[in-house]
Amino acid sequence: MLTEGKKAPEFLLAGSDGKTHSLKEFAGKSLVLYFYPKDDTPGCTIEAKSFSKSMAPIKKAGAMVVGISADDVDSHCRFSSKYGLGFLLLSDPERKAIEEYGAYGDRGIFGKGILRKTFIIGKDGEILKIYNKVRPLGHGSEVLEFLKGMKNGE
Repeated sequence: MLTEGKKAPEFLLAGSDGKTHSLKEFAGKSLVLYFYPKDDTPGCTIEAKSFSKSMAPIKKAGAMVVGISADDVDSHCRFSSKYGLGFLLLSDPERKAIEEYGAYGDRGIFGKGILRKTFIIGKDGEILKIYNKVRPLGHGSEVLEFLKGMKNGE
């Protein structure tokens, strides 16, 4: 089980920008890595738009936002384009990163599936904050407040 203070697990996933991405490429930057169940569904759209709305101040705070779900790259591209998200979405159809980050499990009445979780990862790859059971509305602002409280992005 991942906890704050531990190193974030590495991943290698296809992105909505047509490139393959790994955690290593974000070294030296703070990263907001969020897991969500499905593109273009009500809760996931609210959450993505919340991050999109907070993108400028999140970047000013020295962080980047990346979303991960099991949807394919084409779905991510449509979702991102439809809402003008302005951040990278990664595809994890085999759920390797999703499971490694503990973002797969019991969703109550919805059965097993991808859980809504967010990790703030520091410049050195250490997990600084974990948000479990995320409420989509206003989550971008919630994350931004944490980022503003960090010293120099750490």
